[in-house]
Amino acid sequence: FLLGAEEVAFSTAPLIALGCIMMRKCHLNTCPVGIATQDPELRKLFFGKPEYVVNFLFLVAEEIRTYMAYMGFRTVNEMIGRADMLKPKPQTVDKLAELDLSNLLVNSQELARSSPYSLVADD
Repeated sequence: FLLGAEEVAFSTAPLIALGCIMMRKCHLNTCPVGIATQDPELRKLFFGKPEYVVNFLFLVAEEIRTYMAYMGFRTVNEMIGRADMLKPKPQTVDKLAELDLSNLLVNSQELARSSPYSLVADD
């Protein structure tokens, strides 16, 4: 959010919470843990519950709220485009110490004279 993202997408993390072991066989209908299969025998191997994903997302939300409170934000919308809140760590590696991140860590409201939010509707 601090670099300007307005939304977050979770893809593999909820699958891991359900028990996915990332065999990358989803398209073959041979999922060894029964998540991504229509085979009744393989589906018997699935022991995940919706509560696992709900619990995972509650923990993510709790951690985000902790960071938001630390930085003084009350809502996620207040965070959008606030790259000025990020501070680079001092680097001990010579090549990394030469990186200039100042152009990346600029508040988006300084760059755009309008709203920090997207004004174009999604397709």
